[in-house]
Amino acid sequence: MHQPSLMALKWLGAALVLLLGAPVTTLAQGYPDRPVKVIVGFAPGGSSDTVARLVAQKLTPLLGQPIVVENKPGAGGVLGADLVAKAPGDGYTLLLAVSGHATAAAMMKKLPFEPVKDFAWITTLTTYPFVFATSPQAPFKSLVELIARAKAQPGKLSYSSVGVGSAHHLVGEWFNAETGIDLLHVPFRGGTSTLVEVLAGRVDIMVETVTLALPHIQSGKLRALAVTSHQPVDFLPGVPTVNQVVPGFEFQSWLGVAAPAATPAAVVERLNRELRLVLEQADVRQRLADLGGGAAPSSPEAMRAQVQTEVTRWQRLVESRGIEKQ
Repeated sequence: MHQPSLMALKWLGAALVLLLGAPVTTLAQGYPDRPVKVIVGFAPGGSSDTVARLVAQKLTPLLGQPIVVENKPGAGGVLGADLVAKAPGDGYTLLLAVSGHATAAAMMKKLPFEPVKDFAWITTLTTYPFVFATSPQAPFKSLVELIARAKAQPGKLSYSSVGVGSAHHLVGEWFNAETGIDLLHVPFRGGTSTLVEVLAGRVDIMVETVTLALPHIQSGKLRALAVTSHQPVDFLPGVPTVNQVVPGFEFQSWLGVAAPAATPAAVVERLNRELRLVLEQADVRQRLADLGGGAAPSSPEAMRAQVQTEVTRWQRLVESRGIEKQ
């Protein structure tokens, strides 16, 4: 039987590579040729929605197609994430991913998707710390005084969150674990209820994003005790970090962009490149700063690793604290 020559085999191999790679290459070169959706798993008006619309506006001219934000609120962002996880991997359905994605993976008994594997992670957009804040009339003026009072009155002081299983909730539980105190968790459904209860003295501590708490701190309605960032922040002068009192206690909430897992690498790379250009724009950086955060671009690989690390950390906390899953 006639054996094909080495040259013929090389040509055949090259032809197969071209054939198999053609759909992806064509998609990447022609992407996008129609509007792109960004799914936000929360109602309009919140910080996630605000950042999504800012980025969409700036990304539109760079991609040459409209970037349309669609709000799909429900289950703390899980509904929107599930929609994207099950969407075609063609780059036309993106997710405004949030740090609560990792806490949901730790807190929910069963998710309708794999929290890391079912997504192509593109880049983080912004990071911002949490703040521990209280009423100006509270008897403790610092984090050290809060811890001392909590140890003297176990189970008597409380902290608020935007819901069971939220990052706010788990940051508070982490604080309990690291300090050996027992602040009582009081969950709310977001909105202004948390602020009202803290100002009225019915809840002692608010664990909240700087984004939402900053205006109330600046107006004097709240007293900031500490921020969870590595370094103090310029817009809260004189406010220490938690890690100055509890070494190693650092947390940055984040927002980013993800896509279905099957999205071609070339499309992911294009989106990463264009989003980095968006985050370099001075007015975008200023708007993110106004929201209490900063531009924080990353590589797809770094974002994936970050999400995996946080999922693992929160899962360990939930197990060690015996927190009931939802």
